[in-house]
Amino acid sequence: MIGAACPQTGQTVGLLSPQINAQVMNVFFEQFAAEVDPNTHVVMIWDQAGFHCAKALRLPANVTILPLPAYSPELNPIENLWHYLRSHHWSNRAYADYDALREAACDAWQTTCLDSELIKSVCNAPYLGEREVES
Repeated sequence: MIGAACPQTGQTVGLLSPQINAQVMNVFFEQFAAEVDPNTHVVMIWDQAGFHCAKALRLPANVTILPLPAYSPELNPIENLWHYLRSHHWSNRAYADYDALREAACDAWQTTCLDSELIKSVCNAPYLGEREVES
């Protein structure tokens, strides 16, 4: 699962893929660009995984990447969402096959991520604070 969540609004964008690489990330960004207001500037916080740093990435014009220091997942608000999904939906379960796993992942994402108040709570990052940028 690839995802982005806004701790301020509770909006989420997700993509399920059996693998993650620069090509898949570009598909995610195409979807992201289609779902986020192009007049809203987004700062996306993420780690420095290889597919996050690939030169082939095509970021939407309204996205700025804020890379985290190495080995600091506790600073990434989306990590709280992954923990929530694992603890409430994904862990300690057996799936009959890939299709059952895919369906469970999608169901969990929709159940959780369509609840904007839950996302605001789970992805809350007090160190970010409420900031509005004036142009």
